[in-house]
Order: sequence, then structure tokens, then C-alpha cells
Amino acid sequence: MFFVSKNLHSFILWLLQISFTMEYVYAALLLHKEKKEINEANISSIIKASGATVNEAQVKALIAALADVNIEEAIKAAPVAVAAPAAAPSGGAKEDKKEAEVPSAKTEEQAMEGLSALFG
Repeated sequence: MFFVSKNLHSFILWLLQISFTMEYVYAALLLHKEKKEINEANISSIIKASGATVNEAQVKALIAALADVNIEEAIKAAPVAVAAPAAAPSGGAKEDKKEAEVPSAKTEEQAMEGLSALFG
């Protein structure tokens, strides 16, 4: 599974508010991570390599939107949403589990009798 840091996730959400599809946002982030220039040719190459159709208008709009953005600073400054921690299981849950593990009173002979009724 792919893990995205909380700051990066917030930055991606910010970019998506500008109506870019994920392929374009990830292409820009990939280029940034690899310290490559974020330009129309590089974004288009990544989009083509992913198998998606390149929308030149979106490529140009993304380049224009990122022209004055320091991506590293934007990632660090992006707001982080903190999820509430999961509730700890109560002691009663352990007891329920033990009860579920108790084998049923049905014996093997009773089970075989039930099967024989199926086959006559």
C-alpha cells in the first residue's frame, strides 16, 4: 500500500481544489521528488507513461498554477488533519472471544446423522 505523509496529503488536496486530476498532481510531485524541472514536456511525458491521455490545457494550467509555488514550503505549511485515535477494546471483548471459542455441544455422531439424512 502506498503511504502518503499528512503534509503531502494536505498539499495534494490543496492542488485538487484547483481542479486538476490526480495524474497531473502526482506527475508534478514525482518530478519535484526526483528534483527534475516541472515543465510541460516532463508532465506530459509522465502522463503518457501512465497510459492516460494528455490534456494540454490541464498541463499548461498546472504549470501556471505552480509557477510561483515553492512546493517544499507548501508541503511543510499545508494544514494537517489529525484523526481521532481508535477506541481501546474493553475487557468485556476478551471474555466474548473466549465464549466464542467454546466448541458446540453437537458431537461428531450427531453431525453424521444429519448428513445421512441428506443421502437417504
